[in-house]
Amino acid sequence: MGCEGPRELTLVGAGLAGSLLAILLSRRGWKVTVYERRGDPRIKGYESGRSINLALAERGRHALRAAGIEERVMRQAVMMRGRMVHGRDGSQQLQRYGRDDSEAIWSVHRADLNLSLLQAAERAGATVHFHRRLHTVDFDAGTARLIDDRDDQPHDIRFSALLGCDGAGSALRAEMVRKAGIGERSEFLDHSYKELTIPPAPGGGFRIEPHALHIWPRGRYMCIALPNDEGTFTVTLFLPNHAAPGSGDPSFASVRSGAEVRALFERDFPDALPLIPDLEHDWERHPPGLLGTLYLDRWHLGDKAVLLGDAAHAMVPFHGQGMNCAFEDSVALADALDANPTLERAFAAFEAQRKPNAAAIQAMALENYIEMRDRVDDPDFLLQRELELALQQRHPDRFVPHYTMVTFMRIPYALALERSEVQREILTEATHGRRDLQGIDWEALARSVHERLPVLGETQ
Repeated sequence: MGCEGPRELTLVGAGLAGSLLAILLSRRGWKVTVYERRGDPRIKGYESGRSINLALAERGRHALRAAGIEERVMRQAVMMRGRMVHGRDGSQQLQRYGRDDSEAIWSVHRADLNLSLLQAAERAGATVHFHRRLHTVDFDAGTARLIDDRDDQPHDIRFSALLGCDGAGSALRAEMVRKAGIGERSEFLDHSYKELTIPPAPGGGFRIEPHALHIWPRGRYMCIALPNDEGTFTVTLFLPNHAAPGSGDPSFASVRSGAEVRALFERDFPDALPLIPDLEHDWERHPPGLLGTLYLDRWHLGDKAVLLGDAAHAMVPFHGQGMNCAFEDSVALADALDANPTLERAFAAFEAQRKPNAAAIQAMALENYIEMRDRVDDPDFLLQRELELALQQRHPDRFVPHYTMVTFMRIPYALALERSEVQREILTEATHGRRDLQGIDWEALARSVHERLPVLGETQ
């Protein structure tokens, strides 16, 4: 069918979602113009508010395949088989994400990925203008003013519709709020993060196991490390902003200097300390990053504007799905534009499809933080994980692990959340009071699985 009228769209933001969407739309015959507030990273280097490494999963890979760029991206990706859990005593335990290497996630560097997507967008026919920060929008007139922050010069444009791909601090969203109010609210964690770096080993190569996401769980706080293809690891330390009185936990209020962070690592992350030779320098150079969840009642204004990715539903990074969800948004929006006769109907259909799923992955991302910092080394959790894998083997079309549904399949996030809640109840009931799986009533468990979990199809 496809939308009637001029096939022209204006994108705000040339980050990951904006660049991918520009590829998809250009390949489908749309005339795409993209405005980006930063400079061209191919000329002046990459700038970003945060550079946490990204975990590429099946949803994101599917979108890259649709854009014809998966092969190029995967050449620079590093496979992560599972979580490598580092105990306080220096012990290490690999907890696989899936059954084998066919079920893995991939560490990709944000800057490298953005560069590849930008180049592909321009090759597909999109026009990208840099140093253009969205300032004001007149939705009724279909005009917008952009500012070049180098000289404060205004640039006025006309548009048919604005597509907001400009991240959690979206300028387009701010203009939509000013125009109509779209129910914007943010909830911030009382935790923030700082980034550190593990350099390559002397002579090259990785200092620790490269094919894993490393976690040092410490209850109310944790450290993680993701590999990069050049042999480095991006390390992220998550701490409370203020520790609970009497807890003894570190916080950003109590760990302020390089000397104080070194003392923290000596106490709580001793095996990580020798891996980060520039610990004090990295700590004092990088400001803490905020962690929050953005909720909106509406994602679009008639046929004039629509938001996607972090601009519509920013989430905490603890399920590694922010980018994957934004990429899935991009495919869904391109499909909606193909399937509907007007922009307004396309935007409404896109919002109706994606909004419940965004809410589901936002909830699961918050929950996964607790799992990562508190539960990955907990005996009850490990026993439930053992049972989960056993039930998956016995009932592969019904009992599909939570992580598998979210990460290795493309079923709606909302369905994954619904089934995960049922499965958690089954696991909790079956392992309550147990130390191992000896004496489990497999026949009763099979009845419960068949009664409570319908057969799961990939396209449900």
